Amino acid sequence: MNKQTLLIEIGLEEMPARFVPNAENEWTSRAAAWLKENRISFDTVRGFSTPRRLAVQVSGVDTVQPDIKEEAKGPAEKIGRKDGQWTKAAEGFARGQGVTTDDLYVKEIKGESYLFAEKHIKGAETAALLPELKDVLLSIPFPKNMRWADRDIRYVRPIKWITALFGEDIIPMEAAGVTSGRTSRGHRFLGGTASLSSAEDYETALKQEFVIADSSERKRAIVKQIEQIAEDEGWQVPMQEGLLDEVNNLVEYPTALFGTFDESFLQVPEEVLITSMREHQRYFPVMDKNNVILPHFVTVRNGDHRHLDNVRRGNEKVLRARLADAEFFYQEDKKQPLEARLPKLSSIVYHEELGTLAEKTARIRTAAAELAQAAGTDERTRAKADRAAALSKADLVTHMVDEFPELEGLMGEYYALHDGEDAETAAAIREHYLPKQSGDEPPHGEAGRLVSAADKLDTLVTSFGIGAVPTGSQDPYGLRRQAQAVLYVYLKAGWSFSLHEVLEKQASRLEKDGLLKRPAAEVLRDLHNFFDLRWKNLLKERGVRYDVADAVMAAGTAYPAEVAARADFFMQKLADPSFKEDVEAFSRVTNIASKAENEAAVDPSLFENEAEKNLYEAMLQAETAAGADTAEMYAQQTALVPLINRYFDETMVMADDPSVRSNRLAQMKQTSAFLTRLADYQAVVFHS
Repeated sequence: MNKQTLLIEIGLEEMPARFVPNAENEWTSRAAAWLKENRISFDTVRGFSTPRRLAVQVSGVDTVQPDIKEEAKGPAEKIGRKDGQWTKAAEGFARGQGVTTDDLYVKEIKGESYLFAEKHIKGAETAALLPELKDVLLSIPFPKNMRWADRDIRYVRPIKWITALFGEDIIPMEAAGVTSGRTSRGHRFLGGTASLSSAEDYETALKQEFVIADSSERKRAIVKQIEQIAEDEGWQVPMQEGLLDEVNNLVEYPTALFGTFDESFLQVPEEVLITSMREHQRYFPVMDKNNVILPHFVTVRNGDHRHLDNVRRGNEKVLRARLADAEFFYQEDKKQPLEARLPKLSSIVYHEELGTLAEKTARIRTAAAELAQAAGTDERTRAKADRAAALSKADLVTHMVDEFPELEGLMGEYYALHDGEDAETAAAIREHYLPKQSGDEPPHGEAGRLVSAADKLDTLVTSFGIGAVPTGSQDPYGLRRQAQAVLYVYLKAGWSFSLHEVLEKQASRLEKDGLLKRPAAEVLRDLHNFFDLRWKNLLKERGVRYDVADAVMAAGTAYPAEVAARADFFMQKLADPSFKEDVEAFSRVTNIASKAENEAAVDPSLFENEAEKNLYEAMLQAETAAGADTAEMYAQQTALVPLINRYFDETMVMADDPSVRSNRLAQMKQTSAFLTRLADYQAVVFHS
């Protein structure tokens, strides 16, 4: 069977950089899926993308679909044949399948005979099917589509050209008034049109017109050029992955260069300079070997090496204006202390049902004090946490955070230090936003941990209290992230007090204040379930197996440090050959204990053998001796294993005598309650 290369490229006005990677992936996967769905074999599929194009190139595409045979089921034989003659029903079935009645045969299905026909379908020419790929191309999802001019279709940007080739032949298709051809377009300023003699010429032809269509190759070129500049100048140039990807999808033919800005701007906090360069200009900051920022930047132009001095001067001029703005904001903000800004928070609505930022701040202070009391924090740290909580949102009304919202907290720390606040309080203002996302470190200072947890817990309880509960993929307030962050803070701090009690205390207080629109009990139920789901994610991140996670969570999740300790302990026990035997013994107890119908107390006078008595006494002793430490309690539990095995060897739990049977079930229930304090052992899966 002959094979050809398929190419389809759609040319557009520049797409937003953040749209490009997903669009390339979608186009590539959807084109491959269409080929498979239409029984068209191929070897490899490659995606290409730049700000102005999306393309897919498929090699080794069969030129003809394979012939297939299909078996079609018709009417029952008793309907299709009467007195040895075919009925009109049989004749119609045969005609519909493109065969004669002579080709029909009978097969039995569940005792009933039916007529069948084998249909031979000749494979179609691939070239005749390929125009349908236009619909696939136009189905690519984008975060935002628009209708352009008087065209009927909605698409991310106006369509400028379509290149569609199967081998050397043009695939006919039309969209938004644009007809497909064999011509692509090169770089907007450096290149011209690229006429392709065949689909295989695509990548080479575009390079001749100053377009690197392979996004991975383009990214490697950017990295290599920046690394060369850093090596030549003796610098470090940190390449943040998100910025690198964005720059990569802003250019078609990248050339890296560096520029300089006035050293006087270095008095502005380093983070401000970096944010201004990254967010406003898409520049890479430059550091010395000690990771101290230098008055230089690296940028990537969409063009070649000609006229780089002019390009450099233009970028320096633009950055100078940006940094001058940042310097002005910084100096202006320092003229007013954070504390003097607090009254402004009363005029900013936090949430229409939850009051202002000033009221939010007051709740954070109260929650932080409750957490400090539960943690047994010393008075000095409590005072610092309270001061940090009071100032925690003050930087939101500064010029700098208004311009760069991502600097919230960080600017609060800088301004607090400038105002004369001590370093621990200032750090807590910054740290109370941590961790912002998965992988971030939780706050290092105790004051920061208290304010961070207080802020997030208040957000969670009040949000659930007004019914703003995440559903599906919708989580506009980032509550999943905030709940996970609370667990991170708990574990980092090593807090031993109950998270459930903290939630109950907050819910009770907020209910009294009239901020809950739902019953507190209902809010707490939903919050407990919500945190349990976050536990599953957190334990998975820690490398805990799903069944072990289920087992330890079944024993309770109120005390985060204990949950993590139990999970880590049992993950290590999986490698212990005796663990399986212990779990089997524990599971026998918990399994039969589930048959107990009431909470009857164990009556030792009803014991009929020594095995009952020995297990009962050992269990009571183990309960008394077991502490909170997981390993210690597990040792007490495993000490019962020989007694449990002997018990089942010598004792019939479901005895004929109702009182004896009830007593034995009560003993199993009592023993099970002790065993399941660490885990639901029945949830642990052992693979043979």
